[in-house]
Amino acid sequence: MSLPPGAEPRAVCARCRRPESVCYCRHVTQLETRTRIVLLQHPRERDVPIGTARMASLCLPNAELHVGVHWGGSAALARALGDPSRPAALLYPGPGAIDVVASPPRGPVTLIVVDGTWSQTRTVVRDNPELAALPRYAFTPPEPSEYRIRQEPQEAYVSTIEALVHVLGALEGDPARFRALLLPFRAMVEAQLACAKNLHHGRRRPRAPGPRRVRERVPAWLRERAADLVCVVGEANAWPYHSPEREVDYPDEVVHWVARRVATGETFDLVIAPRNPLSATTPVHLDLPPEVLLAGESLPTFLERWRAFVRETDVLCAWGPYAIKLLTRVGGHLPPMRVDVRQLARDASGGKVGTVEEYWASLGTPPSPRRGPGRAGARLAQTVAILQSLAARAGELVA
Repeated sequence: MSLPPGAEPRAVCARCRRPESVCYCRHVTQLETRTRIVLLQHPRERDVPIGTARMASLCLPNAELHVGVHWGGSAALARALGDPSRPAALLYPGPGAIDVVASPPRGPVTLIVVDGTWSQTRTVVRDNPELAALPRYAFTPPEPSEYRIRQEPQEAYVSTIEALVHVLGALEGDPARFRALLLPFRAMVEAQLACAKNLHHGRRRPRAPGPRRVRERVPAWLRERAADLVCVVGEANAWPYHSPEREVDYPDEVVHWVARRVATGETFDLVIAPRNPLSATTPVHLDLPPEVLLAGESLPTFLERWRAFVRETDVLCAWGPYAIKLLTRVGGHLPPMRVDVRQLARDASGGKVGTVEEYWASLGTPPSPRRGPGRAGARLAQTVAILQSLAARAGELVA
């Protein structure tokens, strides 16, 4: 594409290959791994400016990046598959895939990662017998993707670098260390969104003179309805996407439901026995022993007790839509008014807030006390504290 007359080409960073104005190199942190990572990138993905495979290769010294579609006879792939001290495995969901979080290997491995759109990667795996024959690793993302500048086919899909955050954390036994991979990723996403916003604003017509409209940053009714606020957290027995079990129709099912009436401290906490086979990853993610989950109450008992707890005047407050979806799926009673606390936090901060844990950490506050067992207890405490903080600011005005 030719440049407009008189326009100068943008300077491009030779390392990340992004325009210097949106270069993310200062956020790159190199992380040594015992895992060998071999990234096989589809050619159509190579020149995508918001791809993450190159970013991953810059962060991981023990990673190599190759571009191609057909890998039969490839010397690079042959080297990766020929290291007996680090047997190769393909990071790709499918029948027989091992959940790497629940069952990580005992020794180091060579991780083969196919990078591209889901359509592209599916074609590469299908058309290369060397890849299709490898043992597979898969995982269930613990939170939605932060890849807000690119549309994923399903909510549970994540970018290549986000997948490596979760998988390397399991393979290396140190999940926290690999969160550093998200620093350049988030910087790239925020820079891209800022550019899009500036471009959009640049095309807007000048605002007519007159008083500026003022809106509420946090709605005033939040304080007015303080006596009705009920925070809820729902946890699920969730099988990995594309696993054979999920394909047999094991959708996410609620197995732990906690709630707290903010004004009085009245608490609801119930473990519900899974109706489907228990996924091996569920106890790990929920921080509840398998025997506790399997010994939970029946679904009818849960629905009856929840109906006795909740009131028609309650305002259910959850971080994101997931908990409400779980309750709706089993026919649980819902009062007319529900609130997404994550959206309230976005409105208050004016930007992305991430998971409830990440937003709580960004506030610089000390760890909140648990409001019950498991991960749900911690998340409930954080949601309550965030909502109380927002309610205290209710009614503030911003131009």
